[in-house]
Amino acid sequence: MAIYFLQPVTAIQYLDFWLPTLTFALIGFVYAANRSSNESTRDDVITALVAILILLALGSLRYFDSICCLTPSTPPDLWRIAIVLGVAAVIAVAIIRFAPNNPRLASIFFILLIVLLLIIKTEPLARGVSAMIRSALGRDVSLASAADVQWLGFSYIAFRLMHILRERSNPRFPKLTLREYINYVIFFPSFTAGPIDRADRFIKDARAPLAESAPDVVEGGRRIMVGAFKKFVIADTLAIISLNGLNAAQVLSPFWAWILLYAFTLRIYFDFGGYTDIAVGVGRIMGIKLPENFDAPYFKSDLTTFWNSWHITLTQWVRSYFFNPLTRALRSRSMAMPLIIVIGQLGTMLLIGLWHGVTWNFIAWGLWHGIGLYAHNRYLDFMKPRLVALDNRPQLKRLADALGTAITFHYVALGWVWFALPNVELSLRVFGKLFNL
Repeated sequence: MAIYFLQPVTAIQYLDFWLPTLTFALIGFVYAANRSSNESTRDDVITALVAILILLALGSLRYFDSICCLTPSTPPDLWRIAIVLGVAAVIAVAIIRFAPNNPRLASIFFILLIVLLLIIKTEPLARGVSAMIRSALGRDVSLASAADVQWLGFSYIAFRLMHILRERSNPRFPKLTLREYINYVIFFPSFTAGPIDRADRFIKDARAPLAESAPDVVEGGRRIMVGAFKKFVIADTLAIISLNGLNAAQVLSPFWAWILLYAFTLRIYFDFGGYTDIAVGVGRIMGIKLPENFDAPYFKSDLTTFWNSWHITLTQWVRSYFFNPLTRALRSRSMAMPLIIVIGQLGTMLLIGLWHGVTWNFIAWGLWHGIGLYAHNRYLDFMKPRLVALDNRPQLKRLADALGTAITFHYVALGWVWFALPNVELSLRVFGKLFNL
């Protein structure tokens, strides 16, 4: 129910009910595509029926004015919900009956998730979908907006479902029940902002007996309080003076431009890190040890270790399902290693940038880090003999590490200019202000 309650309200009637419902439908379809016809259990049937009844109960609240509604706006008519759920159930059963455990169908769903993610993340495409829906409903198409199709948590939903589809042929990957599919994909502490847990690791915790553990409750409570302080005290305070599209156009001096940039650099860490702490804390209390997403990233001495400690679960996902397969394919073509590295790193960081949004600024941000990672790789290759000599000179090594940390921090901070601002022109103007050009 939380995914309905938290779903942003949209200007298109009932869409804020149908989008979370589509989340459940996608989970059901992926479950069906990964099951053999003889694998469905009584527990799965009961889970499906309970899920349908819960969604119907949510829809029925429209008829009770005193308690309506747990959804952002009034739900659709109950008969409409029943028809949609019935059609979805028939499709899922048909998949299990006529195309069980079908690799081709799994590939189709994988591509469908990519297409949906591309639409949601690309403003013109999202606006076009909004216009199509408005036109079909007889509404004013000129009011179409990408905000009409905000789909709560879909970036994470898509990556979790793609992870399951990708691992379906792995013999070590556990068979999941429908209830476990639902719990994994929409586990509410990590639903909207991660971390992106692996299904096999998540299910191991979920299947373990839930024993009362005072240390887990205490540690979970501590992480929640730390996360709330990071997010609602530090990050929200820094937001007042953080770089954004409005103050970027008004700042005049390099000094204040750097202040705005430093504030944004710290804010994005405390904001995202705070949410992660809260998610990890709530999960800990519930018996699920969610993976960490940050490991003191701004104190790393090079860009490679920064990306091994920033949004760790996203980086690991992209490395597992994009970078590693891509570089293996390129090596099979006998391509030069430096070229393999530059293609792999630029492609990986470009994908991470596009995951945040299909805009020129996110493309620039991804390329900024891809170029930085390649430069660091080439630097390490060139400097390796000299760096080994530093092991015998601890004071000089500490100085080199401190210098590397300062350089890495500022390279990352400058990269946030692309991330924080709405367009390339304004970003270039801010770079000019930062360096008084």
